[in-house]
Amino acid sequence: MSQMKILKRRPPRRRRGGLTNYRIRLKLVKSGLPRLVVRKSSRYITVQVVDSRAGGDRTILTVSSRHLSRYGWRASTKNLPAAYLTGFLAGIVAKKKGIQKAIVDIGLYTPVSGSRLFASIKGFRDAGVEVPVSEEKLPSEDRVKGGHIQEYYQMIKEQNVETQQFSKSPMEIYNRLSEHFEEVRQRIVEEWEKHE
Repeated sequence: MSQMKILKRRPPRRRRGGLTNYRIRLKLVKSGLPRLVVRKSSRYITVQVVDSRAGGDRTILTVSSRHLSRYGWRASTKNLPAAYLTGFLAGIVAKKKGIQKAIVDIGLYTPVSGSRLFASIKGFRDAGVEVPVSEEKLPSEDRVKGGHIQEYYQMIKEQNVETQQFSKSPMEIYNRLSEHFEEVRQRIVEEWEKHE
């Protein structure tokens, strides 16, 4: 009696590479809502709104923290205030495109409370788009405005500690980071009010 060879089906390439969790993705797609996709790199935060369709995903909008320089942002493009402002800008653009509600897609990132990913989501929500997320996951208002960065900068300045952390941005910005944050946020609001 010959033995039948059982063939195992090979998993999709993105699952093999650890790039996509298809169970989570299926739940997100079944929601019927556009996905709020937040990703971070070593230099930027990127926020996208993606619509899932039968023929493939369609990206409705993409906003990167590099766009913040258009509104006068002079601090780092990868810190928590920059993440919030990127989400805020994306939320305003999404509202203009008629998006009222979205569902969060943070991919394979571990959901850490108060992180840059959740700062972007908070910014998106504050722009007026409904996003279901636990309030405990979102960072505090002080952290969103960069209060923790400002305090740290002032501490190392008083102690005359040399560091490379703040070298790529103008140093005086970190003395008044919370004010700078508010100025840039206001510029974003004013700029997009003109598009109405």
